[in-house]
Amino acid sequence: MGNNNNNQQTAAVLSVQDSLVRCAGNWTVTDIHALEQQIPSVQWPEQAMLTFDMQAVLRIDTSGAWLLARTVRDLEAQGKQVSLHGLSSGAQALLDLVREAGGVSRRAKYAKPRPFLFALGQSSLLTLVRWGDMVAFIGEMGEAAMRLVRQPKRIRWAAVLHELAQAGHKALPIIGLLSFLLGIVIGYQSGVQLRNYGANIFVVDLVGLSMLRELAPLITAIIVAGRTGSAYTAEIGTMQVTEEIDAMRSLGIAPMEMLVLPKLIALLIALPLLTVYADIVGVFGGMVMANVQLDLTFGTFLERFDDAVSLDSYLVGVGKAPVFAAIVATVGCYQGFQVSGSAESVGRRTTLSVVQSILAVIIVDAAFSVVFSYLDI
Repeated sequence: MGNNNNNQQTAAVLSVQDSLVRCAGNWTVTDIHALEQQIPSVQWPEQAMLTFDMQAVLRIDTSGAWLLARTVRDLEAQGKQVSLHGLSSGAQALLDLVREAGGVSRRAKYAKPRPFLFALGQSSLLTLVRWGDMVAFIGEMGEAAMRLVRQPKRIRWAAVLHELAQAGHKALPIIGLLSFLLGIVIGYQSGVQLRNYGANIFVVDLVGLSMLRELAPLITAIIVAGRTGSAYTAEIGTMQVTEEIDAMRSLGIAPMEMLVLPKLIALLIALPLLTVYADIVGVFGGMVMANVQLDLTFGTFLERFDDAVSLDSYLVGVGKAPVFAAIVATVGCYQGFQVSGSAESVGRRTTLSVVQSILAVIIVDAAFSVVFSYLDI
């Protein structure tokens, strides 16, 4: 089929002869309108292989390349094999550019499944590379921390205080609420069983030891990981996307000292204090439930608490907090620096930061339990 308007000799033309499709004229934005309207009504041959002869095409721009690529795509979707002949190198490059830019998707090609050992090896190698990057980041952070130890004047106290308010003061309500409810739950669940054996007083042991040794530091670290660690990743990641960190480096400002260490110092201070706060509120919740359910007065509860919970148990819980703080701050900041490309990467890295922080905190807490059991602490 061709264009019969003799007054438009330069208009784009497409004619079908058996398995040969002849293209001619200017395939440009000003000359393809009529052809674009006619292509859907073209009667294509039944042959499985079609050849597009492009030798008579005078000029082709992005619009013409898009129309050609779309036509080829539609024919391939019908099961036909299409080959192009006579395209100049420039026209071929333009056609490839249109396809690669996503204007026209090529026919999907299903990749062959990779062998299991190959996939396992590749995944292991990528994991080792990521761990290597993490170790390098920790080393760089340690080096920057040593510089601050030697030169305390370099510490940005204003930034530390700001981060301390964000990670500590503003986290009190959520940590207090969850710790109080957790103490109530432990007091209720243990009280139900102890009441059957007339051992009501031992609810103090269960609430005190479980909160101070394990649950208070663990739940505090998990909340901080979800609340503060994710904020660290999002903040640094957004600065990565907007190239603010590159601008800082070009001005001679070390991002490690400006962004990472104030967050680490603030969290090292805030998390132990939040853990002590969670201890108090959690035990108070258990005390309230023991009074309501088991008729234990506050005075009796506190008297037994002094005998049941030793100073070592309290220090074990508080001593975990700085380790958890270092984990949350390190993972959160590291994932922030790994952001690249777009805002989607910020969301992905923020989610990964929370998951990795919580997983690392639980694994380290389990390791602490094994070590303390071995040392009989």
